[in-house]
Amino acid sequence: MQQISQYSDPYVKHFKEGRFESLMRWEQLERFWNILRPQVDDSWYVYAVGEMAPHTTSSKENVLDFIDEIDQLLRKEHDERYCGIVYADDHQSPEFIKIFDPNNLGVSCGFSDNPPLPGWVMSKMKPVNLQDALQPANNRRRWWQKIFA
Repeated sequence: MQQISQYSDPYVKHFKEGRFESLMRWEQLERFWNILRPQVDDSWYVYAVGEMAPHTTSSKENVLDFIDEIDQLLRKEHDERYCGIVYADDHQSPEFIKIFDPNNLGVSCGFSDNPPLPGWVMSKMKPVNLQDALQPANNRRRWWQKIFA
């Protein structure tokens, strides 16, 4: 039996239903960045979740700078022996990368129906505002409004 997706937007569908693999160890992340850097061109969107989704791709130079800066931030603020907060749809030729904020992990390292949103997303797909696209279900909103009505 084929399951029907509840997400009509291709970006949101890939974000929620795509297959992503974690880069569990720092050595894996370093290897991943080294594989990604030569592939970087002007076709990447770099999206800070919570900000407006970008309408244009970033330059190659900006993407490479972002990789360097985010790597430093993750290593500084995720003081663990393992990484486990960067996920890619493909470790050799990625097109969609989720990077979780070390200061907002919630249960991103485990299973949850509603894990926290990542801090940043790099993708070759034009992003949409994830906070708007993934709002709580209407019944939850109605419940909330009923309490404070």
